[in-house]
Amino acid sequence: MANRGEIARRIARTGGRLGVRVTVPPTIGPDALDLLDIELVVNAAATAGADAIHPGFGFRAENPDFAEAVERSGMRWVGPPASAIRAMGNKAAARRLAGSLGIEIVPGYDGADQSPEALSAAAATIGFPILIKPAAGGGGRGMRVVRDQAAFPDACASARRKAQAAFGDDRLILEHLVEGARHIEVQVLFDAHGAGVHLGERDCSLQRRHQKILEESPSPAVDSTLRLRLGASALSLAGAVGYVGAGTCEFLVTDRAEVFFLEMNTRLQVEHPVTELVTGRDLVADQLRIAEGARLGTTQPAIDAALGAGGHAIEVRLYAEDAEDGFLPATGRVARLRWPAGDGIRIDAGIDEGDEVTGRFDPMLAKIIAHGTDRAQTLDRLTAALDGTTVLGLTTNLRFLRWLVREPLVRSGQARIDSLDRIWPPGDMADRIRIPDAAWSAAALALGVDGWRLNASSRIRLTTEDGTERMVFRPALEPDPLPTATHTATPPALADLSAPGADRVAHVDIEGRSVAFRVAAPPDVDRAARAALAHHAGGPSEVTAPMPGNVLVVHVVRGQAVATGDPIVTLEAMKMEHQVVAPIDGTIAELSVRRADQVARGQALAIVEP
Repeated sequence: MANRGEIARRIARTGGRLGVRVTVPPTIGPDALDLLDIELVVNAAATAGADAIHPGFGFRAENPDFAEAVERSGMRWVGPPASAIRAMGNKAAARRLAGSLGIEIVPGYDGADQSPEALSAAAATIGFPILIKPAAGGGGRGMRVVRDQAAFPDACASARRKAQAAFGDDRLILEHLVEGARHIEVQVLFDAHGAGVHLGERDCSLQRRHQKILEESPSPAVDSTLRLRLGASALSLAGAVGYVGAGTCEFLVTDRAEVFFLEMNTRLQVEHPVTELVTGRDLVADQLRIAEGARLGTTQPAIDAALGAGGHAIEVRLYAEDAEDGFLPATGRVARLRWPAGDGIRIDAGIDEGDEVTGRFDPMLAKIIAHGTDRAQTLDRLTAALDGTTVLGLTTNLRFLRWLVREPLVRSGQARIDSLDRIWPPGDMADRIRIPDAAWSAAALALGVDGWRLNASSRIRLTTEDGTERMVFRPALEPDPLPTATHTATPPALADLSAPGADRVAHVDIEGRSVAFRVAAPPDVDRAARAALAHHAGGPSEVTAPMPGNVLVVHVVRGQAVATGDPIVTLEAMKMEHQVVAPIDGTIAELSVRRADQVARGQALAIVEP
């Protein structure tokens, strides 16, 4: 198994059921295997006595050189042949193939001339807004939306960096941005004998940063006529390249029933569980059997019948990120973890209690999937499952997911690819993120600090991770559960009492968000001076890291003049680039980081003097 996290566990689970031994290599620690190094992975598999390699998704799963290296070694590749990966794994080549088959594609540019001049000229011809996409890979990595010519050069440079880092290929394609469409994909399955079926569609329209958050099958927007059309296009594309195994063809569908082919993912998709639940199939088992040379053993009418009786399935992705701060990546230790259970609930998780989530991780921690007889029942089950999930110790998008599945736009099935940009953040965000009294009390109790005072109530001053401070009267008894019905059965707070007193932290679950509390440091002269300086109009402004990560680019030098909004540093973590900009007009008085430095959230990057 050339992967890690939830997909490695998921493949191992099927292997165990089939009596197939699955070895997952270490990816952290001194014996960690670099999953991007093809030669190392192949040699490690051969040394372990493997007779096949399943690439999962991400890393080199869609790299034809990897597939060829595995086959040259005498092991079997659990995936399509290298020729199919080359034909469809490259978005530019796939666009051209679709066009030759009479399948509509989004107007764009996929030419060989990748010079800045050629790309800029092509963008002007296509017309803005433009979507920039790496020609290789998938998962939304490196994609950039550009709405005017002035922003185009920087966006291209950023997309090239991400494409090269993620896929070893910096070629780009340009597409006119189709706004207000749905993102619909079709799962296909082919054996090595030429037989193929499609397993219905998945609606993946709810996305942030071009990466999916919620996926469901079937799509609430696809009727039998459109399903037939989408399935035929997917089978035509896969059949044209001699596809073998599981793959997914992705399309944009407009309200006018226009269908545009986007790309094909030549691997198992993250969202494959929803298809498994509505078809009653195990796609990993299908992959393994096909890799052994077995025939498909089913027909399209049989699959259609299974889909007709399969009900509905919806999946959400639990990410290590702060949805309330621009979906920035988050890190930390999983201090407490509780998964839900119940009818129709499936959890595909890649974390355990005690795990350390670092910037080297993909931000996806787990998938929470619900299945029911219809969409309404499935949404109800998913809502209850999210309410019954607890993750303490690091920030996740759990509170956001609980909000999302309750939104009328989602409940009604009317989401589009740009819906999240329109409805998030909600107008009552300030009220949603306010820390309730019960949370402060729970933190005080969990920290166990005495706060004794003569002839007065015991109290202590606490601070949160964003610097908010409050004097808390420490309760003598366990406080009431936090004001949500979702956590009455689990403690609302967990404190690390093994650390020294000043470093103790209490993690409190507030409607699904883990918030860290500490005992505030006593006031001193320097601290008071810094606070006064921060509030003094016209004073120097400290630029800090809004997320943990790696310094990808330093855009300035000490003494350089900058204007508000000018880039200072570009950070990268968990598949995301984030540009930190100047908060005021001024001069770079101090620069505290260099390229390739690792920084923590809140760490000083620079000081700008007016």
